[in-house]
Amino acid sequence: MRDETSTAIRLDAVRLTLGQRDFHFDFGINARKITAIAGPSGSGKSTLLNLVSGFEQPDKGRIEIAGQDVTDLAPAERPISLVFQDNNLFAHLDLFTNIGLGVHPGLRLTPADRKAISAALVRVGLAGYERRLPGSLSGGERQRAAFARALVRSRPILLLDEPFAALDPGLRSAMVDLLAELHAETAATILLVTHDPRDILRLADQVVFLENGQVLVNASKSDFLARTDVTAVSDFLGVAPIAPESP
Repeated sequence: MRDETSTAIRLDAVRLTLGQRDFHFDFGINARKITAIAGPSGSGKSTLLNLVSGFEQPDKGRIEIAGQDVTDLAPAERPISLVFQDNNLFAHLDLFTNIGLGVHPGLRLTPADRKAISAALVRVGLAGYERRLPGSLSGGERQRAAFARALVRSRPILLLDEPFAALDPGLRSAMVDLLAELHAETAATILLVTHDPRDILRLADQVVFLENGQVLVNASKSDFLARTDVTAVSDFLGVAPIAPESP
């Protein structure tokens, strides 16, 4: 019998064909951990996230979240929040409204909801930015606002699709630190799609490495970093075996 308390997400013999490309996923994601989804371009990282979130439906197999079959559920019905690389903010709406839409799509907000929105902005370093438009913010500030929206949704699973890729090194480092802090506070299950080994070193507990639409390696961070005997992993890391950072 599977221990569903330790498995937040399970893809059970999931198969999907998109055009000429086939994807096959059959593995589990540990609960309350940060799992990095890595692999070469076109390996299926974003497709995997789309399957978990419900934006793609498998041709075969099932997707479970906390032991519940969610295969046929729409994205809004799944216990997840998403943060994309482009942060997905509405340019004509201020930050308060953008974040409020994450709480209720009709913006029917209670006083407690409004307080939570302002508190989330404070938590990500954007106190007093409620009436600012996204276009007036830096890239790092917009990404912080996207994190604030995820916070107020209070979902147990957070999916991030290369959220740091467009940031300069200084902002990127600050956002990585912020994500680590938020995970320590919320104990959410996080799936982080990344093309950067530094994200694995700094953030990951588990690494799922994809190649050609399948899982090539599924291991703890320390075991993954030792797998330079696998050519695709060695190419991704770009070096001989890397020692994991000290806690």
